[in-house]
Amino acid sequence: MGTIKKYLLGLGFVLFSVSASQAQTIVGQWKTIDDETGQAKSIVELYKDNGKLYGKIIKLLIPEDQGKLCVKCTGKDYNQPIEGLVIAKELTKDKDDNTCEGGTIFDPEKGKEYKCKMWIDQAEPNTLNVRGYVAFFYRTQKWYRVTN
Repeated sequence: MGTIKKYLLGLGFVLFSVSASQAQTIVGQWKTIDDETGQAKSIVELYKDNGKLYGKIIKLLIPEDQGKLCVKCTGKDYNQPIEGLVIAKELTKDKDDNTCEGGTIFDPEKGKEYKCKMWIDQAEPNTLNVRGYVAFFYRTQKWYRVTN
């Protein structure tokens, strides 16, 4: 095999590896779906800060929800816009970059905070499983990567 072919093959492998690993990262924008209606509800941006994962609602997708204030929040978040609200806090990476846990997630509609675990579905890499739980009781939602 010629030098150019080896170079192109190697370059292709590197580019594929980089794009595959980026597609698998939990960091990015995710579309949430309403459990009851199946309607797309919001866009949450997951980001890292000081080695921990956080999630902020950056856009409410249902027209009647836009501009809503968090009336069930407490403290400094009370009566503040839901857009911009940090709902996932202090999750830490577990084993790989595809699973994070140990933090909390807040439901602004119910005003409740839950322990949280998030992981990318290995069969569907653009699907994020988000589990909120109290003791042995839990609920898992599927969020979908925003790919634009």
